[in-house]
Amino acid sequence: MTAVSEQDLQRYLEIATEAALAGGGVLQSYWGKLENIEQKGRPGDLVTEADKAAEAAVLDVIRRHLSDHPILAEESGAIGELANSPFLWAIDPLDGTTNYTHQYPFSAVSVGLLIDGYPRVGAIFDPFHEDLFRAAQGQGATLNRQFIQVSKTSKLADSLLVTGFAYDRREQVDNNYAEFCHLTHLTQGVRRGGAASLDLAYVACGRLDGYWERGLSPWDLAAGVVLVEEAGGQVTAYDETSFDIQSGRILATNGRIHTILSQVLQQIEPLANFQPIAIAES
Repeated sequence: MTAVSEQDLQRYLEIATEAALAGGGVLQSYWGKLENIEQKGRPGDLVTEADKAAEAAVLDVIRRHLSDHPILAEESGAIGELANSPFLWAIDPLDGTTNYTHQYPFSAVSVGLLIDGYPRVGAIFDPFHEDLFRAAQGQGATLNRQFIQVSKTSKLADSLLVTGFAYDRREQVDNNYAEFCHLTHLTQGVRRGGAASLDLAYVACGRLDGYWERGLSPWDLAAGVVLVEEAGGQVTAYDETSFDIQSGRILATNGRIHTILSQVLQQIEPLANFQPIAIAES
């Protein structure tokens, strides 16, 4: 395991913060002014000039401070020699692009640092509510520089959860529809935010009690995982085995409802026969 000092982690956290704020400033400047919205291949998977400009701002900060660190960015892909470094920055310059294009203010810039393949540093900035979430291994998690903790909810029936649906949900039987419906009946509600980084940040600060989702990328998860764990929560695979960021699956909770939520998720049968109604649009 790569030895990283507390001072180095703090330095990386400040760099992640600077990068997230820089990207957030770009998103604020493009808000309501988009002219070029494109699909990246799958229905609903959008990219705009705001995504690209915010990513350029984030990359500029990281390269300026840490030119030898490789980066995995949503729009630019892999930058640098990923295989030859214990470090990997995973960045999403606009998490919640669909929300952003509709001027639905639930989006964020997410900047996370993996060390030896596991998230250790993260900063998430919501430029619409001016919420800055930060965390580094062993240093706790904060919201606008104030320490945060996960909720104390101990019963699934008393919990408020959040989830999402992957872009391939139309083609996959494993599409999360059944889980969403089932857990809506067992809890006080299930939300669908549309930005995984903020879903995790909200679990970290106690606004939500648990989160699960599939079909995610490392840039969706890296920063938020650190936040949840440093705020006293728990992050694993659906079956409570160790979290693997490459799997695209995550179960993150306040810890108190973790086991029961894991058990429920493993028992739910998918909606294998779901057939959307065909409609004709002019």
